Amino acid sequence: QVQLVESGGGLVQAGGSLRLSCAASGRTFNNGAMGWFRQAPGKERDFVATISWSGGSTYYAESVKGRFTISRDKAKNTVYLQMNSLKPEDTAVYYCAAVRGVITTRRNAYDYWGQGTQVTVSS
Repeated sequence: QVQLVESGGGLVQAGGSLRLSCAASGRTFNNGAMGWFRQAPGKERDFVATISWSGGSTYYAESVKGRFTISRDKAKNTVYLQMNSLKPEDTAVYYCAAVRGVITTRRNAYDYWGQGTQVTVSS
């Protein structure tokens, strides 16, 4: 079993930045991709970004391209999401997820999920 714990959320003004972290513990896997998703009130959980095991491949939702950057530190079993130029529409609960396999943007493919961290962007 893999446990994922997110941190770094909070309240920020529009145009500001936040960095989310996701620490993996437990029975970690050796070749899995990791991703970030977000869910706003009353909406579905949407894909934000994903990164391959090696870190060599990344994909982003169109709405965050150029503003968000996903990265990972394999030695620390941690994945990060640097969020810049934040907008009120980025307000959501952000979830970290891990998949035992190749990089994917499909929510249903992910095997493990964190509890989420709230990000609120004020206008």
